[in-house]
Amino acid sequence: MKKKIAILGSTGSIGKTLIEIIKKDKKNFDVILLTADKNYKELFKQAKILNVKNLIITDEKSYLKLKKKITNNIRIFNNFDSYNNIFSKKIDYVMSSISGIYGLEPTLKIIKYTKKIAIANKEAIICGWSVIKKELEKNKTKFIPVDSEHFSIYYAIKEKNINNLENIYLTASGGPLKNLPLNKFNNIKVTDALNHPNWKMGKKISIDSATMMNKVFEIIEAHKIFDIPYKKLKILIHPKSYVHALIKFNDGMIKVIAHDTNMKIPIHNSIYLPKTKFLKTKKIDFNKLNDLDFSYVDYDKFPLVKIISRLTEKNTLFETIIVAANDELVKKFLQKKISFLDISTKMNKFLSLNEFKKYKYIKPNSIDKIVKLNNYVRFKINNLSI
Repeated sequence: MKKKIAILGSTGSIGKTLIEIIKKDKKNFDVILLTADKNYKELFKQAKILNVKNLIITDEKSYLKLKKKITNNIRIFNNFDSYNNIFSKKIDYVMSSISGIYGLEPTLKIIKYTKKIAIANKEAIICGWSVIKKELEKNKTKFIPVDSEHFSIYYAIKEKNINNLENIYLTASGGPLKNLPLNKFNNIKVTDALNHPNWKMGKKISIDSATMMNKVFEIIEAHKIFDIPYKKLKILIHPKSYVHALIKFNDGMIKVIAHDTNMKIPIHNSIYLPKTKFLKTKKIDFNKLNDLDFSYVDYDKFPLVKIISRLTEKNTLFETIIVAANDELVKKFLQKKISFLDISTKMNKFLSLNEFKKYKYIKPNSIDKIVKLNNYVRFKINNLSI
């Protein structure tokens, strides 16, 4: 029987990668729904290739353009309230890869319609894990993380008791600025920060890699997903990006999870688990294994990593403040309105404002609270001299 699946954010890089996997194994999949924001041409193309009968496109202008384009029996919707019209019973798998905080609501709403959900949306997990987890438990929906680091941890620990873990090490390449002398950080240009040595990524995540804020986010994700104390989560610089996680157990054993710098590997596994299916990849690169080159983070170069020490063990709205403030500061840097060093200095000042301290003790128990705070923080960043 074919697996019934849906892809939220099918025109992004994660969605496209998953579609490439499905195209090679069409006989085993029935794609029920694809969604996008504005890219109606790519969405329509995907629907024709995979014979998809339901599409959601949220941008109003793109929705109207797509509506004119469609002449067959494809149903097109403009918002995520239409899930009720699409799903009559639980499907087998959902990939949630809508980027940004606004991916939280469609992710949360679709949980009750699927047996398994793979989430590639950092912001949804960081800001809304409390509400996501509650919905997963309520609907007995299985969750799989898709980030390479978190999938590696998931794959390595499986059913093991997390109390038996001594430490988990997430690896970071160090980005394009790892070897740049600190005295030259004053002159970092946008093009310098975007020039990642290992991964081809969008501009926002490339800058997060250059500041190492992406690793702060991944530590927060790991803490929430696996319910592991922050003191057990560590960052290691690993320029080759071949090892994605190291897990040290209390019995002295260490698991090292390594794979090529290719997101197809965790995405492929997420859709086939618990069974496995052969995926043709490169041979083991022993040159990389013989020269793993691990080191600790240089906090002088990457001061944003110190944000981890500000966090409490509980799920709070403070994480939403971090995500929203970082988004706006990165945007300003990309627009050349602030310098690279301004990202960390302004973030530090912003998080130290008295009005935000209370959020360390407030649980994010509704989407409405998260979205309102997200909008307020963005407004504040853009209207405050810090």
